[in-house]
Amino acid sequence: MALLPVADALERLLSAAKPVRRVETVALHEAEGRVLAEDVAARLTQPPFDNSAMDGYAVRHADIAERGAILTVAGTSAAGHAFMGTAGRGEAVRIFTGAPLPAFADTVLLQEDAEVLEDGRIRTTFLTPKGRHIRPRGQDFSEGDVVLKAGDVLDAGRLTVAAAMNHAHLAVYARPRIAVLATGDELVPPGTPPGASQIIASNTYGVSAIARAAGAEIIDLGIVGDDKQALLAAVRKALAQDIDVLVTLGGASVGDFDLVQPVLGEAGMELDFWRIAMRPGKPLMVGRLGPVQFVGLPGNPVSSLVCAHLFLEPLVRRLAHLPPKNRLRQAVAAVPLKENDHRQDYVRARIALDPAGNLTVTPFDKQDSSMMQVFAKAEGLLVRPPNAPAASAGAPCTVLLLRDPAA
Repeated sequence: MALLPVADALERLLSAAKPVRRVETVALHEAEGRVLAEDVAARLTQPPFDNSAMDGYAVRHADIAERGAILTVAGTSAAGHAFMGTAGRGEAVRIFTGAPLPAFADTVLLQEDAEVLEDGRIRTTFLTPKGRHIRPRGQDFSEGDVVLKAGDVLDAGRLTVAAAMNHAHLAVYARPRIAVLATGDELVPPGTPPGASQIIASNTYGVSAIARAAGAEIIDLGIVGDDKQALLAAVRKALAQDIDVLVTLGGASVGDFDLVQPVLGEAGMELDFWRIAMRPGKPLMVGRLGPVQFVGLPGNPVSSLVCAHLFLEPLVRRLAHLPPKNRLRQAVAAVPLKENDHRQDYVRARIALDPAGNLTVTPFDKQDSSMMQVFAKAEGLLVRPPNAPAASAGAPCTVLLLRDPAA
């Protein structure tokens, strides 16, 4: 099977992805980042009454038509405590921001535009236009107005307006359920003393973090050894848990102990594609087990993380009704770059901002796909297209940002 270009592999993966249709109701404090499953209409009018936009005095404009007008203060209107009395001609009511506007008033005189006299009366020092500094009832929205739409991603502003519309709960699409299964006799969980031929299973945590940040609910299936029956049992157990995607870690190559492809074939997987023209991450495998999408990630930690960023993150966002997240940026090489072969390279690199605000990229010297420390230090990946020629320092290039670059 020929190696599949990265762009073609991603297009095929996403074209088969159907966003989840399950809907659940969540409290506002749990709704950040979720996607609305239905329109949201206001349950009340906001503001519910005419109110003051500033601290000052509620007045009849006719009483302040001339600078130097003197008014008697008849009372106070504060937020949550409306003025309940009456005010005649030549009288004002002290009013504070957000407080209900008394029925007689048609203008708010700013407190800095009024001089307080010794007897408690006020004298105007500025000609305030009629109707100024008043928020009319319904200025923001009226009861029944559809303010938020199905498909909106709930951020700080949308959560605030949902609360203001008197909604304590919202109907959102359920998070895609992603089951993650690590494979290999050599793996033991973190915190376990490894045997002579064993290593710590680390990929699950990075891959799960990428998927969770993209909007997934993670089901950690643990570790299964290189045993066909045990792997088949783990896969069937995963499929019984109403998952949307099964992700395996390791066992996706062609060695004697790489069992994922034959075992999943026995479980009914329809293989879509396998082996990508990229480095690291060539053994990526994609298929379908009935309604469940399958993604087999390589076992090398860096290969696994790179593939998770390139393929699993966009897949989860598609399933979660979230828009694509573009991590690609233009940069300039801080050092000369070597020519590339027929595979697309993703090179761990330091990425920084120069004094002019341009991104500069410096690849790490060591790029072995088992070296997790280098990945942890990298701000991003230098993307080298297939057959890219050598480039000198200062040449334009493309980077995939993993985190904000250093200044």
